[in-house]
Amino acid sequence: MPVTSQRAEGLEQESWSAWWRDDGDAAIAAREAAFAAYRKGADDLGAARMAIWLAADELDFRGAVPVASGWLERARRLLAGHIDAPEHGWLAFHEGYLARLAGDDARALACGAHATALGRALGVADLEMLGLALEGATRVAHADVAGGMRRLDEATTAALAGEAALAIAPAWTFCFLVSACMAVQDYERAGTWCARIGEFADRHGSRYMLAFCRAEYGAADLVRGRWAAAEALLEAAVEDFTRARPGMTGGALAALAELRRRQGRDDAARALLARAGAGAAAELVRARLALDGGDARAAAERAERLLRRLPPEAGLARAPALELLAHACAARRDPAAAEAALAPLRAAAASAGTAPLLARADLAAGVVAAAAGRHEEARRLLEDAVDGFTAAGVPYELAVARRALAAPLDALGRHADAERERRAAGAALEALRAAAGRPPLPALSAREREVLELVAAGATNRQVADRLVLSEHTVHRHVANILRKLDLPSRAAAAAVLAREMARSGDDDGGRAA
Repeated sequence: MPVTSQRAEGLEQESWSAWWRDDGDAAIAAREAAFAAYRKGADDLGAARMAIWLAADELDFRGAVPVASGWLERARRLLAGHIDAPEHGWLAFHEGYLARLAGDDARALACGAHATALGRALGVADLEMLGLALEGATRVAHADVAGGMRRLDEATTAALAGEAALAIAPAWTFCFLVSACMAVQDYERAGTWCARIGEFADRHGSRYMLAFCRAEYGAADLVRGRWAAAEALLEAAVEDFTRARPGMTGGALAALAELRRRQGRDDAARALLARAGAGAAAELVRARLALDGGDARAAAERAERLLRRLPPEAGLARAPALELLAHACAARRDPAAAEAALAPLRAAAASAGTAPLLARADLAAGVVAAAAGRHEEARRLLEDAVDGFTAAGVPYELAVARRALAAPLDALGRHADAERERRAAGAALEALRAAAGRPPLPALSAREREVLELVAAGATNRQVADRLVLSEHTVHRHVANILRKLDLPSRAAAAAVLAREMARSGDDDGGRAA
């Protein structure tokens, strides 16, 4: 092998080592050097491969979309005239991913299908599974939930079978699946897959993947009313993203801001949003804060601005903004605009078919009917929303629906029933906010707490067993019980909750000492 080729391959391996250490600067420097070495050796495929991964790194580590696009263009030129090779598939996948970020879902679908076809034809399982995952997640976002989930299930089956050569391919596949589950608000399924990602992150020591796992699982816990666990996971995700992928902190910061909003801590929510940037998730929280504060016009304008970013066919991606717009227009006594937002919201909810989304659509429709004076219709819709949120196990939304139900009940002269709903809503919100101040660790036994403290310090099961004079099997059982009791996806997530509790306890001690 020529010296130039050996040097290029060595640098490529070095770049992957740096990538797994979450050292973006080192990874990019090594890939740039490998790119130059492959070019010097007239290896177009090798140079194109490095250009493709440089695009991914510039996007992941630095959020530099124009630079990423430039590297993909270089790869495209290098591959022109070459017969189909894996690099053509990787180019298609990354171009599709970038297109999806830009809102060009038609191109994302085409690129995903091309990557899938090349992966299958060339026998590259990584490409096939990621192409399927990209197609699936994009279809789900467009409300083709059945078709999208079929592709995601196929991709995940391949990932679980260990067919990929690159370890990152199954991890990204899981990420696409979790994101799709969150889009349709299937929180139980999302939690199950977050656990898989957490195990992967623990095994490979990836702070980036761990941050994704914590952010998604924290967002699910937020909706399910497990606010103490959500806070610990989201704060840990922000820290991990800040160290590993600073450009990706926005989503976790927005979720943490939404938690603060639900807790009634609006100033803290705004401070987090100032750090979160102008992403869709952050803009939604800003709009909700405006509506909470009585500024329905500002809330409606923010929702409309978000909707202008998304094409009408975007389906589920538009649902949160449509829901917010319906509520804001009802508050402004603009029934025509509210009804216009309801129709696509109901269509998106029906396409997903999940209890939380259907209940959200009923809640919005009930609020709009009440604002228009159709109180009997509003009562039926809001009762359906209460039942849906109860079945879905989402207590905050349930409290909001019960509080909304009180208004048409009062209008119908059923004042005792209205007062019962208001009291139930108030008690539920008070319980949620009180529970958020308590760490979820008291459920652990003294021995489980000892095991968790050692795991949090980085000890393996074997090391914990030696330290506590237990069998490794017993330690494994303790760890499984800890994760089950805390409803957390991984050892690292449990360690994050412990760190949060210890920090809070330290603050409490400091306050007493003062």
